[in-house]
Amino acid sequence: MTTTSTANGVQHVELRSGAYADSVALLQVSKDVAGVAGVQAAQVAMGTELNLEVIASMGFTLPESSPNDMIIALRCDSEEVIASAVAAVDVALAAATKRQSGGGEEQAAARTTASALKHSQASLAMVSVPGANAAVEAMDALDNGHDVMIFSDNMPLEQEIALKHIGHDRGLLVMGPDCGTAMIDGVGLGFANSVRPGPVGIVAASGTGCQQLMCLLDFAGLGMNAALGVGGRDVSAEVGGLATREAMRRLDADPATELIVVVSKPPADEVADQLRSFATELDTPVHFALLGAGQPDLTMAAEAVLAAAGHAVPNWPTWGAGDAAGSTNSAVREGFIRGLFVGGTLCDEAMLIAAAALGPIHSNIPFEAAAKLDATLTANAHLMIDFGDDALTGGRAHPMIDPSLRLEHLDRAVDDSHTALILMDVVLGHGAEADPAASLAPAIASALARAHGAGRDIAIVIACVGTESDPQNLQRQAAALADAGAEVFLSNAQAVHRALSLIGAQS
Repeated sequence: MTTTSTANGVQHVELRSGAYADSVALLQVSKDVAGVAGVQAAQVAMGTELNLEVIASMGFTLPESSPNDMIIALRCDSEEVIASAVAAVDVALAAATKRQSGGGEEQAAARTTASALKHSQASLAMVSVPGANAAVEAMDALDNGHDVMIFSDNMPLEQEIALKHIGHDRGLLVMGPDCGTAMIDGVGLGFANSVRPGPVGIVAASGTGCQQLMCLLDFAGLGMNAALGVGGRDVSAEVGGLATREAMRRLDADPATELIVVVSKPPADEVADQLRSFATELDTPVHFALLGAGQPDLTMAAEAVLAAAGHAVPNWPTWGAGDAAGSTNSAVREGFIRGLFVGGTLCDEAMLIAAAALGPIHSNIPFEAAAKLDATLTANAHLMIDFGDDALTGGRAHPMIDPSLRLEHLDRAVDDSHTALILMDVVLGHGAEADPAASLAPAIASALARAHGAGRDIAIVIACVGTESDPQNLQRQAAALADAGAEVFLSNAQAVHRALSLIGAQS
């Protein structure tokens, strides 16, 4: 524990060895403590490499630590405020612990999946622990005859393969790892949008791809009865689509499902072929939305589903200068596109569309190794970053919950004289940030004002994926972002095409 005086106040850094709380809980603790009078900055996080980098970038000097240590870093007006802030940390941590245990005091919270299942009649177990520990908990669920949804990311591939072979052999569904979105019996799990009920069942080796389809279909008036996520790696050659086939079989057996849609990030070719062959064995019609070079984008796939279901394809909504009434902001900008995404599938889709016009796009998740960004996540080229990638979420909340890292890169992109346009996604729904426009809209307005003051004309284009029934409300969020100066689209594909047009590229 160290407390030092600086020109800007007093800094306090404390290490609590062996203490643990998950990243979402610690994000709320940090926010609560930052609201204490006299606290200039507060960061409470586990001592992962990424978190240590973030805390160090805030100007704190850190002691030797491990990922199993909790770091408390405070900058306050005075030592008296430090004492109040540390007390606030303890109160917030206690509250977080009570929330996670369900608030009960008479019965201790279960500490393993196996012990939790002894007191539950549920048929599905949801695992959300650090990826290194997730396989043990998932195996507990399978051994007890339960399907399992693994929200955790950063699980080793060999563990996923083993779990899915066991699930396949036992007729159980293994959703994930890194299964961020699902809906079962109308109940959303993980990051899920509020959509109308209906005859469509979705199988998703993609979280935000699933959400994009759900929101487009909902806007068009076509409802869903289920969305079974399987994790993006399920359609890799190594995993072989084991969970995807089981999910397709489940939906085919469900009389409420009249049409199945399979959506994924770019799959292995042989797995895509196997899934298409498997679909011919089912009684329920299957439509595929498998992203890849030369394949339909997600909006085109949604339109095909609507046509198959006998629903009219609507004019997809837009807000701001690029709306359907006509653009007032069509001047061609010179420079590069900087894509800042929280959704990996939306980032993939954007790169696929943009690459057809611009060539390979630099990224932390590139399609070509030569286009891989280094640790700075910068390049003198068109680039698109997935801030939800496993490498950027270790020890910290997903960017759909905590926007801070992306907001930092928004500032960097705006201040880069080579930036012509910033392309972003905002994903609404349960589990996501309660009001993303509250922080993003002021950041957009400030960014555009700074660029204008420097004599530069940049544009900001956003795909806002959500529904009117989501807690954040699609119309309210999109309107706030448009009022700040962005052009906003429900369709990610349309947003990308608009971005290309604004830099004079043909798409």
